[in-house]
Amino acid sequence: MSRPRTRTRPPVALALPALLAVAFLLLPLVGILSRTQWSELGAHLTSPGVVEALRLSLVVSLWALGLSLLLGVPLAWLLARVPFKGKAFVRSLVLLPMVLPPTVGGVALLLGFGRRGLLGPWLEGTFGVTLPFHTSGAVVAATFVAMPFLVISLEGALGGLKQSYEETAASLGASPVRVFFTVTLPMVAPGLVAGAALTWARALGEFGATITFAGNLPGTTQTLPLQVYLLLQDAPEAATSVSLLLLAIAMAVLIALRGRWTGTPVTAGPAGAPGKPQEAEAAVVPAGLPADAAEPAAAHAPGPDPDRTLDPAAAPHDGGHWPLHAEVTGFNELTLDADPGTTIAVVGENGAGKTTLLRALLGLTPRAHAELRLGDTDVTALPPHRRQVAWVPQDGALFPHLTALANTAYGLRARRVPRAEARREAQLWLDRLGVGHLAARKPAQLSGGQAQRVALARALAARPRLLLLDEPLAALDQTTRARVRHTLRTHLAGFGGVCLIVTHDPVEAVSLADRVLVLADGRTLQEAPPSEVTRHPRSPWVARMLGRNAWPGTASADGLVLAGGGRLVVAEALPQGCRALAIIGPEAVSVHRERPAGSPRNVWQGSVREITAVGSRLRVLVASGEAPDLVAEITPEAAAELGLADGSKVWTSVKATEVTLVRL
Repeated sequence: MSRPRTRTRPPVALALPALLAVAFLLLPLVGILSRTQWSELGAHLTSPGVVEALRLSLVVSLWALGLSLLLGVPLAWLLARVPFKGKAFVRSLVLLPMVLPPTVGGVALLLGFGRRGLLGPWLEGTFGVTLPFHTSGAVVAATFVAMPFLVISLEGALGGLKQSYEETAASLGASPVRVFFTVTLPMVAPGLVAGAALTWARALGEFGATITFAGNLPGTTQTLPLQVYLLLQDAPEAATSVSLLLLAIAMAVLIALRGRWTGTPVTAGPAGAPGKPQEAEAAVVPAGLPADAAEPAAAHAPGPDPDRTLDPAAAPHDGGHWPLHAEVTGFNELTLDADPGTTIAVVGENGAGKTTLLRALLGLTPRAHAELRLGDTDVTALPPHRRQVAWVPQDGALFPHLTALANTAYGLRARRVPRAEARREAQLWLDRLGVGHLAARKPAQLSGGQAQRVALARALAARPRLLLLDEPLAALDQTTRARVRHTLRTHLAGFGGVCLIVTHDPVEAVSLADRVLVLADGRTLQEAPPSEVTRHPRSPWVARMLGRNAWPGTASADGLVLAGGGRLVVAEALPQGCRALAIIGPEAVSVHRERPAGSPRNVWQGSVREITAVGSRLRVLVASGEAPDLVAEITPEAAAELGLADGSKVWTSVKATEVTLVRL
């Protein structure tokens, strides 16, 4: 049950000026309504002069809207997406007509496009075009003052649109122009519509620049606002009626927009929306769901069980094999070589350069540059959409305006595969990933697990030579994650290229990868099979990710001098003076209420700081002034017998034979 909102009484010092402002804005409108001769309204609005002026106003405003769309949409995209010198100056130019007095704008247009202006003589001599005192001049004047509304609205919408959608589309093989028309524009449609409506309304009401630049010629440049100006001198009642018409049009536009001045990019609803748990992977498609207009999808029979073993040979692909060779420079400094079919898990703490590595391979970041060869092809100089490198970002970046089927077929269509064939192959991938029955759904109608499967299907269907997955399972619950991990492992077994998976999950790193690449500050700290990384991690962060205690220090005659102070005795010491990492399994740590007697040579006193459950066992974090924090793993029965609780004083011990030293 929702909690009722608490009403806050505004302070009088703010409420009174605000009410006065509303009255100040409302009074002129009330004046028009009260002074309108309603009985004569029809006669005033249907007089020949008013009808002709209205017709001309509609022609001029619609042409101005068309010119604004043609010129303003690319300009808004440039301002929102492309960094360049002088951007602040260009944006100031866009805003200038909004703050410039209209008559000054008209004078500026005369000096630029008039017969004696900078460009006017050339236009007249070359094309025979004379803008002043011509309908085309009224169009130019209206465009000059109205286009900024479109640019500002659309730039705001583009600024609120995550670039991962456009980058993902490029990784699927879509050219920049195709991305713009099939992804960017549909997703910022509310901002575009709002800007277009404001632009049209502003062009319809333009007066000052028009009369200064284009004149006031009946049937040629005398638009409706100019007609109002003339009527005020001879027929004030008619001027009031025409003003009411313009007021009604302006209010209708504003009410229709409902405050969406800057637009709202279309975004997918949260995966696993309230009332639709992520575990509900096999939900039935409700009847009457909207199908994608660009790629209509028919209903499909339920897909196969995602948990059964699938034949990798059944996957649609073009049968190639592409080894990977990459030399990355910049923030990341490393070399990658991998045979076809290799899966590499990329791990490291935050800021280690994992996502930067993926973006460098895609050619999407200036922070790092990759000399990249896939098979026999050097793709270093190719733009992202021609590299055949598919990318699944952390959020999946499914295009919210397309269905699951249209999303999956997007990469194939970008590579000019015929629509019917692309849809058939996309459906095969959705079926193999267990979401074929959801082909007609849009991303907002999918749970988190379903959306992630569709994102993976889309990447695999694009026929990539290199597959990049940036924490593809991070947002899923444990049950769904296990299912998707099993399905992904099955498909990677039949993939002819190389796959890089960024992950923070040790289970994913061990179960999915053939090799584990450990990054630190953009450099390779360790690259080895998962079993080797598990036994001998060379990074404290990786060791802790794997559930181990990891203590750095310097090797001594009998063990390790810890970096934070203290000593650790080991059974097999390393050469003195070398840097090393002590690895201690939590199951090797014993917890006691009293100081233990007997063989343990590593004993510390401390206090319990945290107790957490891991499966059927408990993990106890013990803080000590004599050694770094230590994690022990014990049974619930042992914890109960020891009477452990937060703050309990305990002793911990580790046998020297249970400590492994890894040379750094």
